[in-house]
Amino acid sequence: MILIVTPNPAVDVTYRVARQHVGTTQRVLDVARRPGGKGLNVGRVLDTVGIPSRAVLPLGAAAGRWIADGLDALGLAHVDVAVTGETRTTVTVVDDVEHPTMFGEPGPEVTTDEWVAVTDVIGQQLDGDVEFLVVSGSLPHRADPGVVADWVGAARMRGVPSLVDCPGGALLAAADAGATICKPNRDELLEATGADDERSGALQLLDRGAGAVVVSRGADGLAAHMRTGVTEVRAVPGVSGNPTGAGDAATAGLLAALLRGSSDGPTSPTATAPSTPRVDHTALRSAAAFGAAAVLRPVAGEVDVDAVRRFLADDDGARSGTRPSDPTWSLA
Repeated sequence: MILIVTPNPAVDVTYRVARQHVGTTQRVLDVARRPGGKGLNVGRVLDTVGIPSRAVLPLGAAAGRWIADGLDALGLAHVDVAVTGETRTTVTVVDDVEHPTMFGEPGPEVTTDEWVAVTDVIGQQLDGDVEFLVVSGSLPHRADPGVVADWVGAARMRGVPSLVDCPGGALLAAADAGATICKPNRDELLEATGADDERSGALQLLDRGAGAVVVSRGADGLAAHMRTGVTEVRAVPGVSGNPTGAGDAATAGLLAALLRGSSDGPTSPTATAPSTPRVDHTALRSAAAFGAAAVLRPVAGEVDVDAVRRFLADDDGARSGTRPSDPTWSLA
């Protein structure tokens, strides 16, 4: 079972319009409302391919109850922690021409005691049959990034590997706590570390304590950074649609490959740390295939399963390469 923490869940609203125009009144052609947040997107994709997960969610007020009811209707397991603030809403506007526009509210202000309750629930869940801890998404307004370090530390203490896909200070805190895999996109990596290039930023996270750094590059594919070098795959070519949630689907695809033993295998665990999966070409190809298959779906948190199989069967667009470890190497 995968334990997935979504620190800042949302009522995810997607509007489809004929064409986005700033400063004009636009007719919405279709509306989709889903329980949202990056972690919930990951969980929904995993469920699609038969991998069980359980969500841990701070939820507040009517919007929080709506999300809980929606997850029940979808048959997705979740453990909720009540917070006093109102759970946020995100709005994504899509058409068939422009890149989607997303409006994300900052989320409620969660109190210290409420974060303690979230951490307690995570600890209780980690004492069960958990194969991986995933922390995915932004933190709510004014949240201390140190809570992510607490969650990674709790998993590490129990020998459970962790994957963290959070921006900013939360990404750095996860690396400091020894996250097994840090998975930012390239812009998030550069912004959090202040580095001038991807390799330098990844090395910063590795130096802080991350076991591996997997970087989503959008249309440029993905890369797994280890101290010994970089393994890369290209994105699946010729895919167009709604890229919202593609990174979350890629996370699910990466996890699916690692859990099914398609990578090179784990290193030996120590008394204080879980084993670190070696993220190889096969695992990255799975991530790329899932990400591309999500682009074909109208809303985040879904994949076209037939497309996943098709993309995995065709390696033409996903050749890998390995570069020697070199902190001066740049993508520029």
